[in-house]
Amino acid sequence: MSSSGWNTLESDAGVFTELVESLGVKSVELHELLSLDADQLRAVAPLYGVIFLFKYTHSALAPTTPGVPQDGSYDPDAEHAIFFAHQKIQNACATQAILSIVLNRAEIHLGSALTEFKTFVEGFDSELRGETLSNSELIRLTHNSFSRPTPFVDETQPQRQAGDDDDLYHFIAYVPINDTLYELDGLQPYPISHGDCTDERFAEKIVEVLYRRIGRYPEDEVRFNLLAVCHDRRELLAAVGDTEGLLREEEKRAEWRRENILRRENFVGLIYEVLKDVLGDTIENKGGIEAFEEMISDAKAKTQKRLEDAQRRRMQGNSS
Repeated sequence: MSSSGWNTLESDAGVFTELVESLGVKSVELHELLSLDADQLRAVAPLYGVIFLFKYTHSALAPTTPGVPQDGSYDPDAEHAIFFAHQKIQNACATQAILSIVLNRAEIHLGSALTEFKTFVEGFDSELRGETLSNSELIRLTHNSFSRPTPFVDETQPQRQAGDDDDLYHFIAYVPINDTLYELDGLQPYPISHGDCTDERFAEKIVEVLYRRIGRYPEDEVRFNLLAVCHDRRELLAAVGDTEGLLREEEKRAEWRRENILRRENFVGLIYEVLKDVLGDTIENKGGIEAFEEMISDAKAKTQKRLEDAQRRRMQGNSS
């Protein structure tokens, strides 16, 4: 991607945890949930909110009645009472979802950079907040530092809207604020209220809301992901003296750091150089890059012949 763009992020607890820490947020981590279950959510309390990843389709997002969301109700008054920003950049939804939670929970220590950002946009409407977020150099560079390099993306092609057959995905946030459960989706005109919800009832309430949302998809659609935004488990375990649990958490963090380092690496150049070293004499002696392409073609032809021979043998065996 170009230096002015926003790269795609994976839905990964380690990515999001280190991302918010890089922005200055303290004592927060993300936890991937393997099933939509209230007990699993309660197990990672204190819980600040959840991030839901789903396949982006117009049929899944478009209201069936104009001006009315498919579930819940628009709350225009909340647009200024809470942090809500319209999404202006296609690939920014992952970071926007996590910011929609941490910037709306007063108990979270944001650090100086995000505190200044939140104060700066406090009086803005959702349109201007979205523009300000998408133009934040700090947030964009931090976001991009956790994306995998994509050396073969053609940036000259214009972006287009997603169709129902496209494998494009979208992140949104659900967070209890002032005893109300809000769905914060930058592609919607306003925050969506799902009714009364205390922190204590959040686990049960969000399961009900997400089951209704998932029910709007075909039965064979299983590509969903749920990340809980919660307090740093290491601090909780240290407070109760659970040394074994703390050791497991530190090992998990170390693995996250290793994975994030690998995400930042682009191994295409390395692979190319290794191939040149391995095949250097062959390429030089047989005509340069044309020889390399010929070797690839020969390998493909041999593979196809082996597949055809195996199919022929299976057919002969079935006929005997």
